[in-house]
Amino acid sequence: MGSLTVGYAAMLEQFAPQEAVLLSALAEEHGFTGVMATDHFQPWVPQQGQSSFVWSVLGALGERTTGDFGTGVTAPTFRMHPAIVAQASATLASMYPGRHWLGLGSGEALNEHVVGQYWPEPAERISRMFEAADIIKKLFAASLSGRDVKHSGPYFKLESTRLWTMPEVAPEILVATAGPVTAKRAGKHVDGLITVGAPLEKISMLFARFAAGARESGRDAATMPKVLQLHLSWAPTDEEAMRNALVEWPNGGMRFPKADIRSPFEFEQMAKMVRPEDFDGRMVVSSDPDVHRAQIQRFADLGFDRIYLHNVGRNQREWIETFGRDVLPKLVR
Repeated sequence: MGSLTVGYAAMLEQFAPQEAVLLSALAEEHGFTGVMATDHFQPWVPQQGQSSFVWSVLGALGERTTGDFGTGVTAPTFRMHPAIVAQASATLASMYPGRHWLGLGSGEALNEHVVGQYWPEPAERISRMFEAADIIKKLFAASLSGRDVKHSGPYFKLESTRLWTMPEVAPEILVATAGPVTAKRAGKHVDGLITVGAPLEKISMLFARFAAGARESGRDAATMPKVLQLHLSWAPTDEEAMRNALVEWPNGGMRFPKADIRSPFEFEQMAKMVRPEDFDGRMVVSSDPDVHRAQIQRFADLGFDRIYLHNVGRNQREWIETFGRDVLPKLVR
């Protein structure tokens, strides 16, 4: 088991790009290592209020911080062809060697339907994602070897080409996984996995399937990155922490699949049904930093290498200072 780093989750659906960059830099000053930035075309609910273009923000993050950074996560399947995602990622990795990683997901209608394509069932979305990941891998490998590559598959075509701007080492490709089939395919085909906070037994199952896929490809999952995005709500009082959860991040309490919902205004109506108890087992809501520390430690003990924390409230500066002082130094591997 490798070392543990704890980074900052920059939620671009909540904060304007300039503020997200400043908060990321502040987090680094207080001991957070690295940034995971979300890729949304729309916020979950109108209250969140933002959705900037992640690739522009990542360039600014590269300038203002010194740690790792990447997408958590981008869908290389609808809004952008995988070749464009590969080019964007390779450019960042070239500008900031050894710092950028590429997080991929199968997408949500909230963000992807805006370009007017047919929105398929989950199995097809996942297959599209893995084909896109294959194209990105081919482009990275061929370009580093100084040759062109092409692709013709069920969902994508790529005419003979290469990436002309490449880093010396291609970015890691991580795939977001929430189920056993995707976890196993990730272990077999890409460099690592990303997931979100969930019951520990579910995470253990995902790790086991990921390891099985890695073995099929002749690799050891113990050497492959396992990355967690962890949502939480901290404030000086429990009441304020719960208010922040209900107002700013009600989607965290929605106990149903959300990938087919198309509008923030639809989510807003559903948010009216979210109650405090809906966050139980899904997100820690507490004013006690040690309660949060214990939860983060459980995930670290399970085997995550990198954990990126998202406090759902607007009280980012106060939270960053508090966790930098009272939580991060107490986490151990």
